[in-house]
Amino acid sequence: MTTTSITGVTAVITGGGSGIMEASAIRLAADGAHVTIRGRTEDKLVAAVEEITPSIGEGGSVRHIVADVTVEEQIAAAVAFAAEPTGGLGILFANAGGSFHMGAFPDADAEALRATVDVNLVGTMLSIKHAVGAMRSNGGGSIIGMSSGAGAFPHRYLWAYGASKAGIDMLCKSAAEELGADGIRVNSVSPGPVITPLFPYFENDAGAEQMAWMNEQVGRPGQPEDQAEAVVWLAVGRSGWVNGVDLPVDGGLSAGMKVGWADTKQSPASRSRG
Repeated sequence: MTTTSITGVTAVITGGGSGIMEASAIRLAADGAHVTIRGRTEDKLVAAVEEITPSIGEGGSVRHIVADVTVEEQIAAAVAFAAEPTGGLGILFANAGGSFHMGAFPDADAEALRATVDVNLVGTMLSIKHAVGAMRSNGGGSIIGMSSGAGAFPHRYLWAYGASKAGIDMLCKSAAEELGADGIRVNSVSPGPVITPLFPYFENDAGAEQMAWMNEQVGRPGQPEDQAEAVVWLAVGRSGWVNGVDLPVDGGLSAGMKVGWADTKQSPASRSRG
């Protein structure tokens, strides 16, 4: 897919119904895409559709479907649903993920680790797997995975999440190498600390101070809209020579290697974007 316009293009976004997912859906729908949002909780998805609808641009639409990213049959059904407006799929933003494990190695919980890998790495793999056929029918497309700076350098106690995100980096690079001949580009974004419902820790005084310290390079914390802009750029032909890349969208955090969680023993509660 080499067009620089999103108008009329079908897109599916996995993950929850708020934060980066909602911001990305708003931007895509505003530019005229047929957007399908997918998550596990009907009420959250309905609320998100209501928030997104006023922003829909000419030629665009927004719908939702309930599906669990770790259940292959549900992912296949969600992709088929998203492709209905045109018969093919143009954009996949595999945003769903989270962490069920946070803690020191001596206290490691193997089941929590497996759940984290399942929702992040396996969920992304299933999303890509079932998008390929619909993108071939579309004549190509763009896949964007959700990685993290935690996959590139250590975050104390967050190693299960980081390891699964490092896996997503290689998954996307491998898919990019394999699928490029089909006109399917595969990249990922790596957000820095972003103020979203997934990380309420940053809303209290200690978290806000830590957020300011980690983001002093640009003088403000990250917002979901920052990630949405990167996703939209990767989604269409303006980035047509970009393939197999993990794009840090972190305000310079990765350049400075400032990892606030490595300096604190306070662990945010484990959460998941479904």
